[in-house]
Amino acid sequence: MTEIPAIKNSDWTKLFTVFALMVCAFCLAFIALSLRPVAKWANNQNICIEQEITKSKAPISWGVRKCNGRSKVYQVK
Repeated sequence: MTEIPAIKNSDWTKLFTVFALMVCAFCLAFIALSLRPVAKWANNQNICIEQEITKSKAPISWGVRKCNGRSKVYQVK
């Protein structure tokens, strides 16, 4: 008779652990989906910088400025 409460207690802890893991997995999936636009923007920035560097033979810093819309402020001489 003393073993029955221990088994019930163990079932509740397992159930709580599974529930907590499901909530954590849902939160991580939500974060991953929320960061997709940032990943797409970063990929576009990389492509733009590579194209500017190969086109103008300028340093990487100039390519970054050009892709961010600041090329008129900093001109390569």
